Amino acid sequence: MDSTIALILLQDGVVNGAIYALLGLALVLVFAVTRVVFIPQGEFVTFGALTLAMLVDGKVPGTVWLLPIAGGVVLLMELFQAWRTGVWRGLPVTLLGCVALPWALVWLTPIVAQAQLPLAVNVLMTLALVVPLGPMLYRVAYQPLAEASVLVLLIVSVAVHFALMGLGLVFFGAEGWRTPAFLDGQVDLGVVTWSAQSLFVVATSAVFIVALWIFFGYTLYGRALRATAVNRRGARLVGISTTLSGRLTFTLAAFIGALSGMLIAPVTTVYYDTGFLIGLKGFVAAIIGGLASYPIAAAGALTVGILEAFASFWASAYKEVIVFTLIIPVLLWRSLSSHHSDDEE
Repeated sequence: MDSTIALILLQDGVVNGAIYALLGLALVLVFAVTRVVFIPQGEFVTFGALTLAMLVDGKVPGTVWLLPIAGGVVLLMELFQAWRTGVWRGLPVTLLGCVALPWALVWLTPIVAQAQLPLAVNVLMTLALVVPLGPMLYRVAYQPLAEASVLVLLIVSVAVHFALMGLGLVFFGAEGWRTPAFLDGQVDLGVVTWSAQSLFVVATSAVFIVALWIFFGYTLYGRALRATAVNRRGARLVGISTTLSGRLTFTLAAFIGALSGMLIAPVTTVYYDTGFLIGLKGFVAAIIGGLASYPIAAAGALTVGILEAFASFWASAYKEVIVFTLIIPVLLWRSLSSHHSDDEE
């Protein structure tokens, strides 16, 4: 180990930490608003990366069929709810989002895949295929159990994780995929040379984190999510729909997951189950933040990334063990320093 190797490892740690920071923020957001420990966050990473890889390769990703299937299930649930309550005014929006959009994408995706369009177009198509799965997943799996205990919601998350991981194997197969870099070349920063792709990952993560800060602090919907996170019952009393908050939260989580997957796809080979391990490291960052603090979760993510990089040099066979062991003293400290409080509802 010398200074050159240490700087290279630090660079890798910062890049990985930037991705873990995004996932940690998504996990904190979902838990704060809906009380769901969103274990399937990593599957959105996988779906984003592999969908983009298949589009770049000129193939139609299997996720194109998941959207109309999930949309059909949501439509049936909304029709049943409308029939039971006699309220039909939300049906046109449901038809547009769950029928018209998915089938339009089924028609458009083969055209985009075969045309070999620029990478930016494939990125937008990937987001269009993956992000709508977030609110659909919330409607199918979590909204009916919105008032259940955290333990019940955790069990549901485990079930959803295994279902999505199995679908990932069906859609993408067992082989790994990579995508072209968003930016090529090297950037000399004096003491160390960074790849343009690494700087792009860090810069994109930083920009998106700032955009989230602006969204939560200065927009109506962002403040509604903050209010729901602070007090669900109070948010309902002042007219904020916790259902809408949940759907918006899962939409943001799906977007963050898909974006993270596309950012890491050029620098690592992604398999159908890769997202689970990446999501767990984001979960470690979220736990460091107590599933409540965004800045501490981001700092924890950088710690996880740097620790993983140096652990891969000193003891590569045990790097995952070392990273996940970090959660033990954090949980111990929080269990000793926090007071138990019952759920709000």
